[in-house]
Amino acid sequence: MAFGLIILGDEILSGKRGDKHFAKVLSILSARGLQLAWCDYLGDDPARITATLRRTLAADDIVFSCGGIGATPDDHTRQCAAGALGVPLLLHPEAKRRIQERMQDVARESGKPLDVNAADNVHRLKMGEFPLGADVIPNPFNKIPGFAVTGPGGGRHYFVPGFPVMAWPMIESVLDTHHAHLFHQTAWFEQSVLVYDVAESTLTPLMESIEAEFPGARVFSLPSVGDDGTRRHIELGVKGDPVQAEAGFARMLAALDAMHAEYGAL
Repeated sequence: MAFGLIILGDEILSGKRGDKHFAKVLSILSARGLQLAWCDYLGDDPARITATLRRTLAADDIVFSCGGIGATPDDHTRQCAAGALGVPLLLHPEAKRRIQERMQDVARESGKPLDVNAADNVHRLKMGEFPLGADVIPNPFNKIPGFAVTGPGGGRHYFVPGFPVMAWPMIESVLDTHHAHLFHQTAWFEQSVLVYDVAESTLTPLMESIEAEFPGARVFSLPSVGDDGTRRHIELGVKGDPVQAEAGFARMLAALDAMHAEYGAL
């Protein structure tokens, strides 16, 4: 199974808020020996969200979706997930219980009696309306849960709030509770050097020859024009199967030495 990430919100695409989820999810996965295979950024467009979820639910990936599960007019994720699955939205009994617990906490803190039938409290229950067959994801921050569904392709989608303080512990809990058997299953090697004042086109034949000689390795190059006071350079490296990639990296260093190229460690 591959891991995917969906990040939702017009505020991300407009630049009103900077995305923090991508880097953090990479870190969460990496700490468990896992890698992110893909990431989609979407605005608050119900048709596009539904189409994306219909596509991703048809695969067997494990997907985390951040944002859009509230109950305001610009929150569409719950409805779109149900539409993509072709099932109705229903108030999940466990979600209802947890949301009402949150209501009680707020009432207690404010010193006011709880009226579960008040219009605002009835509206809050919409946050517990999930696609038929969904499971609850506990939210340790404020008890308002996320939800999880299994798609027709066999993959698992986990929908969490857009707030990092809620989303990140929920993602970690999901991984540790449901997918620990996948941790550190794939051995991995990755190493690179900075190569100075060499054109990328000059290094391309070397990169191609390493990938041809070591099929389990992938070569990467990240050029820099030399801004921020640094010289023009290329980060050149090899990653992949430990045996093949390490051998490929040694082959790369030998070739750079033969070219009399200047390079150094990161």
